[in-house]
Amino acid sequence: MRAPAIKPDSASKASPRLRGELEGGGSFGLKDATTRDLFTMELAKDLRRDLTQMERKLWKILSAKKLGGYKFRRQQAVGEYIVDFVCMEKKLIVELDGGQHAEIRADHDLGRTYFLEKNGYTVLRFWNNEIFESLEGVADTILEALNSLPPLTPPASGRGKESSPHKWGKV
Repeated sequence: MRAPAIKPDSASKASPRLRGELEGGGSFGLKDATTRDLFTMELAKDLRRDLTQMERKLWKILSAKKLGGYKFRRQQAVGEYIVDFVCMEKKLIVELDGGQHAEIRADHDLGRTYFLEKNGYTVLRFWNNEIFESLEGVADTILEALNSLPPLTPPASGRGKESSPHKWGKV
């Protein structure tokens, strides 16, 4: 289950390490980070520790460059949002949605997707049941999207994607 959003005005309830960051300790490496930025980063760390069952299943395919040699990050802060998975090389975001997204979070998700796309990201959304019923189909869809997007920067000479006998890359 996902952790509830942390509100910036509740700094007194933050972990001792985060309170130190807010008081100027600064191990995040951010000089002018706002309180909101620090809470978003702290929440992202918590979410990385507490993946849902479906996020864990998909992460097994996305981690360690297993899907076509592309590197993904999980529970990554992008602006004020925390995305489930992102490939920064292609600016592709993969979001998993459970039942709560259909009813309660639909408007929030629309605004979130608008913000992310406005900032150059492509967003793919999958329902949890799609991961459960057709993980291979989801992986194929993600790989197809990755291969269709142009790279942000051209690859350095002599550094291409590793070849692998598996259709997704290394597994």
